[in-house]
Amino acid sequence: MPKNALRDSNSVSFRMSESDQSRGVPMPPIQKPAPKGKIPIQLPAPPESLGRKYLKRAIADRKSRRSFTENPISLEELSLLLWATQGVRDRTNPNRIYRNVPSAGNRHATETYLAVFLVEGLAKGLYRYLPADHALVPVSRPQRLEEKVSEACMGQRFAGSAAVTFIWSVVRYRTEWRYPGASIKILALDVGHVCQNLYLACEAIGCGTCAIAAYDQEKADALLGLDGDDEFVIYIAPVGKAED
Repeated sequence: MPKNALRDSNSVSFRMSESDQSRGVPMPPIQKPAPKGKIPIQLPAPPESLGRKYLKRAIADRKSRRSFTENPISLEELSLLLWATQGVRDRTNPNRIYRNVPSAGNRHATETYLAVFLVEGLAKGLYRYLPADHALVPVSRPQRLEEKVSEACMGQRFAGSAAVTFIWSVVRYRTEWRYPGASIKILALDVGHVCQNLYLACEAIGCGTCAIAAYDQEKADALLGLDGDDEFVIYIAPVGKAED
């Protein structure tokens, strides 16, 4: 990424006349498909009664939490957190789904990976969320996963001692297809919306999180098997049961 890429993107209009979209190039897929041979794990629908706080209270109580209990989170709680951050609320058009977070041009370049440590009903390992299906697809089961996640986060141990660590990547072409000049700025803005929803959803169910931007790019990408160019890690957030 060029040193002044975010600054320079402010001077680029969101014009589409020079985009692949305007040239008639087909729209990229709305999500990465499940790898061949991998069977998605269907998640339960987010329960209506799971939240414990009204929105005003959740906003007032929101803070970064780096200490968690050793209690697991339930699959229903994980389902709610995924629904709140990347879930689909309208899929009338199969090629244009609407999610619970905003994204410029409805491009949604963000992919959600999970390092699962203590989630009821899920084996420890790496997973990827399929928003259009509200399902998880297994990615891998690395040895010493806790250590590897902490190492990717530059030694921040709480990243590997949570119940689950959200690791967001971006598939950059989804945004570049429509906004080639402003894509870098849009990618950063979009994942910010995602993470704020995670904070509020965590507060609502008695969990805590702390966003991490200080991570080792090469190690984080390698952990997920990403090429670091077409797709790369952009933000990380461990989640666990709050101590207070």
